Amino acid sequence: QVQLIESGGGLVQAGGSLRLSCAPSGRTITSYAMGWFRQAPGKQRDIVAAISWSGDRRYVADSVKDRVTISRDRAKNTIYLQMNSLKPEDTAIYYCAADKNLGSGYQMDPREYTYWGQGTQVTVSS
Repeated sequence: QVQLIESGGGLVQAGGSLRLSCAPSGRTITSYAMGWFRQAPGKQRDIVAAISWSGDRRYVADSVKDRVTISRDRAKNTIYLQMNSLKPEDTAIYYCAADKNLGSGYQMDPREYTYWGQGTQVTVSS
């Protein structure tokens, strides 16, 4: 069992930045592919970014491309989501997810991930 803990969310003005972190409790995730998803009220859970277990393959959704970077620090056993130039439409709960069985790549479908964090709220004011 992998327990994921997100942090770094909050209230920010449009144009601002946030860095979200995701770390496991009591277990290493260095061999897990990871994803960041977000879900706004009344909407489905969508991929934001994903990264392979090695970190050499990354995906960023078109809706946030050029504003978002996903990275992982293997020494700290943590993944990050750096978000810049935030917009009100980025307001959502952000979740990190992990799975060990995605080979050398990543997945954009949330159904492919086994472990999920509780989420962290990101609110962008206009």
